[in-house]
Amino acid sequence: MSFTFGGKYKLEEEIAIGGCGTVFLGVHTIAGKEVAIKVEPAVAKHSLLKQESKIYKTLVGAPGVPWILWSGKQGDYNVMIIDLLGPSLEDLFKMCNRHFSLKTVLLLADQLLSRIEYLHSRDLVHRDIKPANFVMGTNNSAHLVNVIDFGLAKKYRDPRTTLHIPYKQDDHHGVGTSLFASINTHLGIESSRRDDLESLAYMLIYFLRGYLPWRKLKGETTAETWNVIRDSKLECENLLTVGLPQEFDIFYKYARGLEFDNLPDYQGLRDLFKGLAKKHSIEYDFVYDWTLGKQKHRKRFCEACNARRARARSC
Repeated sequence: MSFTFGGKYKLEEEIAIGGCGTVFLGVHTIAGKEVAIKVEPAVAKHSLLKQESKIYKTLVGAPGVPWILWSGKQGDYNVMIIDLLGPSLEDLFKMCNRHFSLKTVLLLADQLLSRIEYLHSRDLVHRDIKPANFVMGTNNSAHLVNVIDFGLAKKYRDPRTTLHIPYKQDDHHGVGTSLFASINTHLGIESSRRDDLESLAYMLIYFLRGYLPWRKLKGETTAETWNVIRDSKLECENLLTVGLPQEFDIFYKYARGLEFDNLPDYQGLRDLFKGLAKKHSIEYDFVYDWTLGKQKHRKRFCEACNARRARARSC
């Protein structure tokens, strides 16, 4: 596609495709600043991208939330333009041979808990917590973890009464990504704060182990895949954290034990992991696996990104 959105942002190469739209690299036609442009066809009555734009605007200015630069409908598309940030945690995980050190996991856990706590403080549950939805900052903020993709986010409080939404369950699996979805989500139970934390627990275990037991399980249909992964999660509950520091078992069991409308103890969880860091003499210095002893990998990663951008500009 060859488009300019918002009068000054030129569309370039495709970066990613998700359930809530396609993301492109874009550039400010005057300043030359690179941005991320998310686009969806303006055909559905209910636009996930419009909903996501509204959420970004309510969260703007908070640490670890990208700035929204423009949103609206143009031609046949709904469009949202935000700051272009660095690689996702999934990208970096792959770059580090699908394993993060304990130090990197603890550095990430501290920030990830803070991002989730902030979302929850704004009466939102993300409902799709996974490594691909957290990206690192750039330049002076390269150490900062940012949360993205609010297309599935939902209010867990009634905005008029401030009461917690009621418990409900149906026969269908929930929303999000089956690999990291909570067991209650698999059971069709309405999402609440506890589910974001359980998804985060799976993420941290994934980073330390390099895999999850159900990672390669698939059924013939999407529904069957959700079901076989659900069954595996239930079977693995007591074995999931075997061999890991006990703090990860405590975190996982804490998340699983929360009631539907419980307020999680975010600070207590951060302190839990900081205690583990202290035992291992780990400093919170923002030196991650990809910034220490990974220079060649990072150089190749950046060269690949730059090559893609150069090809897009020459078209």
